[in-house]
Amino acid sequence: MGDASAGALVPSVVKTEQRTSPVGAFSTSETTDAAAGMAAEAGPDAAAEAVPEAEQDKDLLCPICMGIIKDAFLTACGHSFCYMCIVTHLQNKSDCPCCAHYLTKNHLYPNFLLNKLLKKTSVRQVAKSASPIEHLRLALQQGCEMSVKDLDTLLSLLSEKKRKMEQQEAETNMQILLDFLHCLRKQKLEELNEVQTDLQFIKDDINAVERNRIELYRARERYSVKLRMFLDDPVSTKLWPSVIDKQNNIPVSGARSSHGGTCSGNFQSKKVDMKTHGSYQGNQRKDAFNGSDPQHTLTQSGLAIARKRRVHAQFNELQECYLQKRRNGANNLQKQDERDLNIIKREGYTAGLEDFQSVLTTFTRYSRLRVIAELRHGDLFHPANIVSSIEFDRDDELFATAGVSKRIKVFEFSTVVNEPADVHCPVVEMSTRSKLSCLSWNKYSKNIIASSDYEGIVTVWDVNTRQSMMEYEEHEKRAWSVDFSRTEPSMLVSGSDDCKVKVWCTNQEASVLNIDMKANICCVKYNPGSSVHVAVGSADHHIHYFDLRNTSAPVHVFRGHRKTVSYVKFLSNNELASASTDSTLCLWDVKENNLVRIFKGHTNEKNFVGLTVNSEYISCGSETNEVFLYHKAISRPAAWHRFGSTTDIDDTDDDAAAYFISAVCWKSDSPTLLTANSQGTIKVLVLAA
Repeated sequence: MGDASAGALVPSVVKTEQRTSPVGAFSTSETTDAAAGMAAEAGPDAAAEAVPEAEQDKDLLCPICMGIIKDAFLTACGHSFCYMCIVTHLQNKSDCPCCAHYLTKNHLYPNFLLNKLLKKTSVRQVAKSASPIEHLRLALQQGCEMSVKDLDTLLSLLSEKKRKMEQQEAETNMQILLDFLHCLRKQKLEELNEVQTDLQFIKDDINAVERNRIELYRARERYSVKLRMFLDDPVSTKLWPSVIDKQNNIPVSGARSSHGGTCSGNFQSKKVDMKTHGSYQGNQRKDAFNGSDPQHTLTQSGLAIARKRRVHAQFNELQECYLQKRRNGANNLQKQDERDLNIIKREGYTAGLEDFQSVLTTFTRYSRLRVIAELRHGDLFHPANIVSSIEFDRDDELFATAGVSKRIKVFEFSTVVNEPADVHCPVVEMSTRSKLSCLSWNKYSKNIIASSDYEGIVTVWDVNTRQSMMEYEEHEKRAWSVDFSRTEPSMLVSGSDDCKVKVWCTNQEASVLNIDMKANICCVKYNPGSSVHVAVGSADHHIHYFDLRNTSAPVHVFRGHRKTVSYVKFLSNNELASASTDSTLCLWDVKENNLVRIFKGHTNEKNFVGLTVNSEYISCGSETNEVFLYHKAISRPAAWHRFGSTTDIDDTDDDAAAYFISAVCWKSDSPTLLTANSQGTIKVLVLAA
């Protein structure tokens, strides 16, 4: 496979910690260092036997490890050390650590007097820190004389003390149990109240849906009755024969004219036939008007069953969505204006139920992604095929692709979809100096597109002339992202590995605004409803939301991802989606500054795999060579599509799995999705039932 699928890796922050090594009191001597190491190995025992420095006798300290001497040995020059400390020292040097007198192991002698003194000191220290029970135990062990009466008194006191302690412990245990039961009761009551409230919501909504369902049935019945009356009226039927007959392909007018020239006997026979045929035709019309076409009914029933299966497959997610919207709708009921209240009163629906019905309708409408067109992005002269970015133009008539091939290719969407071919030629092709990372069409000028590349250059192109209009070279490192403002067509923003966000104006040759940040910038995006609000995804795992009128600090920092934020996209003015190399997507409420939902199912740990959104759905790529589709109200994938292996005979499934999705783009709010992978394959997918 070579470098064909080795895409640009998402940058991450590497935090370095400066460590300084303290200089010890004996750092000038290798021997002393070694001895100190040996003393450190005996740390737990030494610490257990050590006493505070204020009470230590300096004569009892080892000059090497500076701790209480253990197993004291005396040198010929009169200095005492821990045995292990002095032996370790003499393995490297042959002198006394205190006076530098010549010294060998043969000049070491046990210091019995000091060892005895150390033992007494240790006993005294233990006695000072011992509890009264320990003192009593030691006294009894040492044979302290005591009368039987004194022992009886002592046993009585101990027995009474034991009884009180047991009683206190029992009371404490009972209090702890009682507190637990109170907390549990409170929690369960809250859960019960919540369940009762939810049940009431469900009951009210069932009644509201049943009422609306009955109204729909009644309306259909009234309509059917009117149609029957209309069809049974001879005068009305004569006014509509041509229309109805055309629908049933029956030449009634011709039949009548031919019957008019026949004899009277034949006329009676033909009249009976026409009456029978008219009766059949009338029944057929009534069935059509009543919606009782068997084939149509069967198709509708099949679709309904399939949608019900989708509901059961994601029942827990849908249940959570319903309860969340229903509770929020109940909390916000008082804030609704008069118009909303009138609608609710008329329809019997609450706002929460309306929202959930919309989610349920859109979520169950589609279950898979179907391929309607496919093309190859690579060519013979550029074997590197990774598509880094794919974007539709203002009118969704053209789409542009860019990547490591150093070319911007513009294709006509209708040609790609309607004219199947092995190779589609772009209508426009523009060469660049460096590999490209991102594209952004101007939403006002159909012929203007901006690009960012690996050298940090931001370029504005004229697609009609195939020439660059402006080139901005202020970024010092690779520029990952560029975006045109929807509300101010001359403004665009870019982000780079140099930790800078720059705002540009197509009428000026230099940047008009610069934001310095502390980590690599991986993505930038204008709020579609504002020319002054920009979302910035960073390698510090956060999304920084800036007001360009005051860039000293972000308006808000969205925290929730555990790794680099690779993409940010706006679903609406108040909804922001983000992708990260922690294999999650997040949906944020920009107005309330909180996390709405986390989406999991795809795999993304190191590559840019693309992110695209519309008003209802979020789509992204995966490092498993799959495209994933999420409904914004459901955390689990609604559908996914796996790119197949290449057409080459030598390719295996393992090779195909080594590729990853590198770019995705919705066609406005339609169910059509453009996708591309690191192999250079571009597919047009459409949502299907």
